[in-house]
Amino acid sequence: MRTPPTPAVDPRAVLWSASEADRVGRPLLVLMHGYASDETDLFGLSAYLPLEPVIASVRAPIPEGPGYAWFSRFSNDTSDPSAESADAAASAVLDWLDTQEATSVGLLGFSQGAAVALQLLRLAPTRFDYAVALSGFVPRGAHDTDVELVKRRPPVFWGRGTADTSIPTVSIERTEDWLPAHSTLDSRIYEGMGHSISSSELTDIAAFIRARL
Repeated sequence: MRTPPTPAVDPRAVLWSASEADRVGRPLLVLMHGYASDETDLFGLSAYLPLEPVIASVRAPIPEGPGYAWFSRFSNDTSDPSAESADAAASAVLDWLDTQEATSVGLLGFSQGAAVALQLLRLAPTRFDYAVALSGFVPRGAHDTDVELVKRRPPVFWGRGTADTSIPTVSIERTEDWLPAHSTLDSRIYEGMGHSISSSELTDIAAFIRARL
């Protein structure tokens, strides 16, 4: 079996809501798209989110179908990734963040991107002010830093729809158990919504982020 390459975020593929000069002294909100999509997918949300943060929409590192993915096809766990795959994806984002400057950092991910957002909290529990996890889940495994999250309980918005069949039940059940113990959780379930983001959810997301600023 081939060994998958070490994932890395391409800085040339990041979409920014502000020029480099206009990013100075402002909070940063990192957007992470879902499976087989790209950095343009969530960037359209920028117009509906608070103006204070600079928004950076990041492309996942693994080419997949018509777009890109966060979790390796080599490990055959794109829908419920191993702890190793989740760590690799989150570490790629952390490496990119090490090259950025911001007064604070928030995270917003959809589907696979939501799993990466929650894994970032686990890898660096003191680094992020909040996370928004949309139609996603917490990856498998445990981290020594989970203990730090229990103490800090960072704000997390977890939104999902009743008609979403894309995320395995075991992943949802694991997240239902894990998030209340490791975060200050704002959990929302939207009737009839599939694997998507509704207008009512977007309103709730904007309010959640605004309250963190």
